Amino acid sequence: MMDYDFSHTEINLEQGTLVVTPAQFEFDNFTTIAMALLQRLDATLIDKEPSADLHQWLIDFDGCQLLLKAEHYSTSMWFELLVLNEIDDLIFIQQLLSRH
Repeated sequence: MMDYDFSHTEINLEQGTLVVTPAQFEFDNFTTIAMALLQRLDATLIDKEPSADLHQWLIDFDGCQLLLKAEHYSTSMWFELLVLNEIDDLIFIQQLLSRH
């Protein structure tokens, strides 16, 4: 499996989102990159909902459920909290990714 650089992130605390888009990201290779990202975080895939222009995965990260999304038009990938008061988990994910 390719080693992706997930260290370039942008967090929005008000919206509960964390943009994580490696340089190699393309919408068509989302599954490969997303699986590498989940492996890096030791997170679990619960459910996935692909569509023509938006991928949406429900994942579990250490008891925190959040969405991992990717959009074709903006060529971006991001985490989105389901519960805004779990912002500490999103900050922790950002810190984990910045270490690699």
